Amino acid sequence: MNELIGRVFSFEKTVFPNSSDLYGSLARNGQSPKALMISCADSRIVPEEIMQARPGDLFVCRNAGNIVPTFATMNGGVSSTVEYAVAALKVRDIIVCGHSDCGAMKALAEPELLANMPNVAAWLRHGAAAEHVVSTCQPELEGAERIRAISLENVTAQIAHLRTHPSVAAALAAGEMSLHGWFVDIHAGQVLGLDGESGEFVPLREDAKLPVALHGRRQSPTAARAGVAA
Repeated sequence: MNELIGRVFSFEKTVFPNSSDLYGSLARNGQSPKALMISCADSRIVPEEIMQARPGDLFVCRNAGNIVPTFATMNGGVSSTVEYAVAALKVRDIIVCGHSDCGAMKALAEPELLANMPNVAAWLRHGAAAEHVVSTCQPELEGAERIRAISLENVTAQIAHLRTHPSVAAALAAGEMSLHGWFVDIHAGQVLGLDGESGEFVPLREDAKLPVALHGRRQSPTAARAGVAA
């Protein structure tokens, strides 16, 4: 802990003075982040470092398992963060970011690990679909391969949950938002992105098109009326 406290002093003496113009602008003008990232709370995953983001660039929500509960009338930290990011901050890209060797996904694979953690077990029920898909469609997987498959499937499941949130659904329907699914491979130092068209996770590459899980597409009034008539 003393080491961490020492870094606070370093921030005050070195980091802040070297970025005083940036912090001054943020203090005067408020924030206007470019994206919302929903990532795992795992200490090895630092969204700002992965994206090389500066203060003000990224709105972040972290929790065990990078979970996004489906929309409900009851209040929740993740739901409130999503709604504020979209409705107030006008964020137009949301990234759900999972990672390798995820303890939450290990718990989904082996529920007995949560015998003494009832709150964690209840929270991870929001990821139950991922475990069920892998167990049903890839029953031959075991060990680390199974956990990795659940982790990837969980990213896809949480993106589906995001679409139930009214603010997100409206932005998608207006063609003003894109959803992204990322997976950080800690061992390889690599980030994979979900390609919504192929359903595959592919490496992010500087010289290649960015894989997007879901593009928002504006619905024309004619199409909307036709849908109602049908």
